[in-house]
Amino acid sequence: MTHRSPRLRAAGRSAGTAAVQERRLAQAEMLLAIPRKLAAIDSLDEILETLVKMTTMELGAERGSLFLNDGQAGELFSIVAQGTSRRRIRIANTTGIAGSVFHAGTGAIVHNVYKDGRFNREIDQQTGFKTRCMICAPIISVKGETMGVAQVLNKRKGRFTLEDLRLLEAMTTQAAVALHGAQYVEKMRLSREKELEFLDVVADVTSEIDLGTLLRKVMREATRMLSAERSTLFLNDEKTGELWSLVGEGIGATQIRFPNHLGIGGAVFTTAKSVNIPHAYADMRFNPSFDKKTGFFTRSILCVPVINKGGKIIGVTQVLNKHGGPFSGEDESRLRAFTAQIAIALENAKLFADVQNMKNYNESMLQSMSNGVVTLDEEGKVVTCNAAGLRILKAEPSGIVGRPVDAYFSNGASWIVDKVRRVGETQQADVTMDAELCLDHTKVSANVTVLPLVSAAAKKLGTMIIIDDISGEKRMKSTMARYMDPTLADQLLAGGEDLLGGKSTVATVLFSDIRSFTTISEELGPQITVGLLNKYFTLMVECIQAEGGMLDKFIGDAIMAGFGIPIAHPDNEDRAIRCAVSMLAALRVWNSQRTEVGRRPIEIGIGLNTDTVVSGNIGSPKRMDYTMIGDGVNLAARLETACKQYGTRILISENTYKRLKGTYRIRDIDDVVVKGKTKPVKIYEVLDHHSDESFPNMMEALGFFREGRKAYAAGRWDDAAKAFKEALRLNPDDRPARLYVDRCGALKSRPPEGSWTGVTVLSEK
Repeated sequence: MTHRSPRLRAAGRSAGTAAVQERRLAQAEMLLAIPRKLAAIDSLDEILETLVKMTTMELGAERGSLFLNDGQAGELFSIVAQGTSRRRIRIANTTGIAGSVFHAGTGAIVHNVYKDGRFNREIDQQTGFKTRCMICAPIISVKGETMGVAQVLNKRKGRFTLEDLRLLEAMTTQAAVALHGAQYVEKMRLSREKELEFLDVVADVTSEIDLGTLLRKVMREATRMLSAERSTLFLNDEKTGELWSLVGEGIGATQIRFPNHLGIGGAVFTTAKSVNIPHAYADMRFNPSFDKKTGFFTRSILCVPVINKGGKIIGVTQVLNKHGGPFSGEDESRLRAFTAQIAIALENAKLFADVQNMKNYNESMLQSMSNGVVTLDEEGKVVTCNAAGLRILKAEPSGIVGRPVDAYFSNGASWIVDKVRRVGETQQADVTMDAELCLDHTKVSANVTVLPLVSAAAKKLGTMIIIDDISGEKRMKSTMARYMDPTLADQLLAGGEDLLGGKSTVATVLFSDIRSFTTISEELGPQITVGLLNKYFTLMVECIQAEGGMLDKFIGDAIMAGFGIPIAHPDNEDRAIRCAVSMLAALRVWNSQRTEVGRRPIEIGIGLNTDTVVSGNIGSPKRMDYTMIGDGVNLAARLETACKQYGTRILISENTYKRLKGTYRIRDIDDVVVKGKTKPVKIYEVLDHHSDESFPNMMEALGFFREGRKAYAAGRWDDAAKAFKEALRLNPDDRPARLYVDRCGALKSRPPEGSWTGVTVLSEK
């Protein structure tokens, strides 16, 4: 064993003391340099980056982070994180090790973070960095307030010591003044930017005159400005006493209306006082039904009144779910200032919208009129000519608008110019009945009315010419267009026949009906039911007209149509089949849209029959309708009703089946005697509307069904039941097969009396 002399031990202690003193001196110089170094940096980002680098290097660690406290949001945020990636990280200032140190105000050393229950592993998952150990110190301001926390992660050699913690605390103390000053400057800079941005936003928004666009801009900017999830601007409708909105940010264009005294919006509107609710479901004024309808969850609400320059409340602005916590007083002030600035723009846009709506209404009314309308200014130049006028006069807009009236109405129509001059002088209307207009070798029979145009102040504005075309073609076409596609009506008129007279012809009649319509109408109520029928009838009539069919009438929710009248085609039956299939296809697309918004699908049944019918204008002198009557019509209606019994969508009679020229997927369903008849009719089901999903294994299943029908007609119940069960095995949803399985069981247990014909008597009409 070697013994050191007292002199050598003393020398060693002296050297060790010198090294410690030298290290402490270096640390002291480093600490004194921190304020000077940070004071030379302008931006908060650079100060944080510099401080993180210094703490990481001095403590010999892999990575460092510095979190500052956001008092309004209740969060700790890190702008700079050292390493290969830099990301903004925000955490609640009550969670994690950082939150614990922030609230305790004392530092902490954690040698194994994954064994510490305070550690939030999501931070590692977000950054991809693996934290092993950590030293965390609070950042204390000169006033003794905790401004944030500094973290140093994963010491490269050894473990973090108490001396390391003291050094980190000393460094953050030295940096506190610079951090506080930089935060203040940053706050002022951001406030300045927000104010400039606010002015830009207000200038941009208030320059918009279209109400719909203005509302969308206001809501978009309010949502962004307050860092919210959704916002809605409600305007007051003085006529109905309702608050309404054209847009809701985040839920697309939609209209919402409710009485202007109900809910939180109503409370703000009636009291003119803002409402700031941090927890919506804890407030009795909040109505959660809208959340249930939309699937949106409302957490916090800020609602302020919109007041015009005269002090009148014209609406309310509602902002929902601020990111990071409840809305602050500053948010309320900014929103009130914003709504005050845009109030004038809103009133101007509303006024412009009213004027535009009136203008559009007048123009739409003119364009939709069947009478031609030509307006002239005081100098006798044509100002406007509606679509009917262009059609009657056989003119293009460029050929009549802007031209003097005497330059256009000449020769055979010059008498109109004389009437325009006379009306301009007398300011009295002039009416000419059944006059003849000769325009470019075209003669038009018309009633012509010339009217003076005057303003509300009785000032002369010009003249209006109204031309009512009373030619036979107009009367005939207006009648025929009620039943068929206008193109088909044009073809009929070109034939020059008395098409509305009664005649007997072979036609294919189509009947369709909505299933369980009474139940649906009771659930929806009258207003929504009418809207549903309008949409349904529009889809179905398009299918009928696309195949050249004629709509006969609507009977409640039922549709009656004909193919082969008043003009016959060589493939009327095929057209009717294609129409029925396309009706179901259109209905399937519409149903998918309905189910997506939680509405029940619509199901229909369709019956087709081909027979001789009588068609023509039937009724009284006061009301005439072009329609079809006869047994062929009745059978089509019975087949539509039979769809309910057989569980089918399209049933056709053998009369139609035998005339088909195309190839379709059809199966023999039954031999029936309809109510009021004694002769049996074979009926068939059309399956072309099915897909592999709706009717799996179709061809194989139809083979078994065909065998079952043969055995059933022969009275072999066991063989028939076996075949139908095989069809059911291939398609468990095949309702006709299931019906026959039940029939066979019933007939086997109670055989029919007399000879078996295999005919079913349908008792329902």
